[in-house]
Amino acid sequence: MVHTARLRHDSLAAPSSRNVPAKWLAAAAFAAIGLLAALAAQAQEAPPAPVVTVAKPLVRDIVEDDEFVGRFEAVDQVSLRSRVGGYLDQVHFQDGTLVKQGDLLFTIDQRPFKAALNQAQAQVDSAKTLVEFSKMQFERAETLSREGNIPVSTLDDRRREYLAAQAQLEGAEAALENASLDLEFTEIKAPFPGRVDRRLVSPGNLVQADQTVLTTIVSIDPIDFYFDIDERSYFAYARDARERGGVMQEGAGGVDVVVRVADRNEATFKGKLDFAENRLDEATGTMRVRARFDNKDGVLQPGMFGRINVPGSLPHPGVLLPDEAIGADQNRRIVFVVDEAGLISAKPVRTGPRIDGYRVIREGLTGEETVVINGLVRVRPGITVKPEMTTLPPKVEAEGQTQ
Repeated sequence: MVHTARLRHDSLAAPSSRNVPAKWLAAAAFAAIGLLAALAAQAQEAPPAPVVTVAKPLVRDIVEDDEFVGRFEAVDQVSLRSRVGGYLDQVHFQDGTLVKQGDLLFTIDQRPFKAALNQAQAQVDSAKTLVEFSKMQFERAETLSREGNIPVSTLDDRRREYLAAQAQLEGAEAALENASLDLEFTEIKAPFPGRVDRRLVSPGNLVQADQTVLTTIVSIDPIDFYFDIDERSYFAYARDARERGGVMQEGAGGVDVVVRVADRNEATFKGKLDFAENRLDEATGTMRVRARFDNKDGVLQPGMFGRINVPGSLPHPGVLLPDEAIGADQNRRIVFVVDEAGLISAKPVRTGPRIDGYRVIREGLTGEETVVINGLVRVRPGITVKPEMTTLPPKVEAEGQTQ
């Protein structure tokens, strides 16, 4: 019984490797070698070339813009004062409203001035009566003197009285005119159209002549924009102005400019240069320049800051690229150029302002190169890429675009 069980156990045991055929071992060895060779070939195979978007730069005649920061100021502005003293009687406007030229704004108590006018009128009437009487006396004396009934000295006295009466009448009439002006000055009117500020004096307060500020008025349309340019820019603008047949101090021939203000990046305001100061500031080396803008809707306000773009050159051929195609290498700007074989090389460039959504390339490119415009993170000098050619549109329309 014991022997039978042992035989059964031995018959169920796994066969030893010595019983495996040699051809099976050889096949397994060849399969392993093939697998290792495939893995090695796969490891040595080069990665696929990265796909990048390339395009030719735009080349066309451009006018480069310079950007300056400035402030809007009203063409006309006034601190309104009374020409006569007295107690303020009435205010005829609402704070902050638009007024027209000649609109009545304040009234000073007119009663004392009307009394002074009546008194001056009475003095004129009295002087006229005296002139008429002295004239009759003088004419009568002339007649009597010709007949020899009165001495010549009496005639001279009548002439003197007549001339003195005339002078007295002229003085009375001047006093009447002055009283009339004082009464007219009690009505304070807007000297020009614009927007009035709040009233600074309430009715019942004493107003000092030529001293008390009642309110302020600023004109709205048109509006001026002042900014400062450096000496180098002045020479460039003055040279271009002479070529246009203009003078820098007279607006450089009415150069068109564009200004943008805060919170309105999507909108631009177009105006013209119309004035520059006649000297440079000795302390700062800058010159103040003025541009004028239409402001019919009243959006632009005095005191508001803005950025103005001024043509900084005459028309000349320019190379344009999107900002996305321009990289940085430490302290210089570079672009990646692709040759016919797809090989990448870097070219340093000098950039300028933005025009129509593109960056001006002042130096470094001729416009014939093929430049990587999308996928800069996947390229570096010396590698080969798979370029996909595209064409840049004439103008990039983007909200909030700044030039």
